[in-house]
Amino acid sequence: MSLTQLIFLAGVFVLVVGAILAVVQLLRPSAAQERLRDLDRGVSTPGAQSAGQRWLQRVAELTKPVSKLAAPEEGFEKSNIKLRFAHAGIRMAAAPSAFFGIKTVLTLGLPLIGYSLAAASGHMPKGNNVLLLLLSLAALGYYLPNIVLSSMVQSRQREIFESFPDALDLMTVCVEAGLGTESALSRVAEDMALKSVALSDELRLVNLELRAGLERERALRNLATRTGVEEVGGFVTMVSQAERFGTSIAAALRVHSAMLRTRRRQRAEEQAAKIALKLLFPLIFCIFPSLMVVLMGPAMISIYRILLPTMGGNQ
Repeated sequence: MSLTQLIFLAGVFVLVVGAILAVVQLLRPSAAQERLRDLDRGVSTPGAQSAGQRWLQRVAELTKPVSKLAAPEEGFEKSNIKLRFAHAGIRMAAAPSAFFGIKTVLTLGLPLIGYSLAAASGHMPKGNNVLLLLLSLAALGYYLPNIVLSSMVQSRQREIFESFPDALDLMTVCVEAGLGTESALSRVAEDMALKSVALSDELRLVNLELRAGLERERALRNLATRTGVEEVGGFVTMVSQAERFGTSIAAALRVHSAMLRTRRRQRAEEQAAKIALKLLFPLIFCIFPSLMVVLMGPAMISIYRILLPTMGGNQ
């Protein structure tokens, strides 16, 4: 392999590794959480950027020329990917540009590195196999950021769903103790930081919007939109109706919390009931063949060594 090929392989490798590290940094929620804490404490924007945010900003600037190749035609603000970013808790301004730039780099870089490795190893596929290999690597690079983002969204929504009944219990105690809705939300946001950072950050955002003068119903609607959790949407509807009709918010919170606990238990029972079906395929395709080889292997060897020669001799 020549020196030019080595330099080319090294460059492609560095490019792809940098893109993967950028994806990991992009989907880390700690930067958004730190920014929310800084806003809650009143820290100014220019001096409050963390090292991860500055590094992501540099990645966005480097990949900005190619980020438009993977950006949606209707624009980021009107696309569904913006809502998925909100569900994942990614609120940095540089995140969209870095995300689409990384997707473009991976889409172009993985086929290049795959082709280079195949050429360097001397096992280059022939015919349509080369095109199939390149298309598969390009598809992997294009959809890999989306897969990681979807995984992040599901993990965050599950965390919020599992912690939300406890937050409602805390809010019920606060309301029954005489606190208003805004004060109860602020206290619950502080207390829930020990169990669920994602839910605590979302409640802090609600408090920030209320301090900025936004209407309570609109701020709660934004909470349901950002989380994408059905149970949070039900909570927002319940609070709005309780305030509109003048019913007790504490009683409504207690009933809604009990309903969410029942739903959480039912979902856990549903997942437990699926275990038997999920174990069926590994048993059939992995464990049973191994057992058949262990149990029937010696018998088949004896048949091959003794019975078959005997039958052949009798003939």
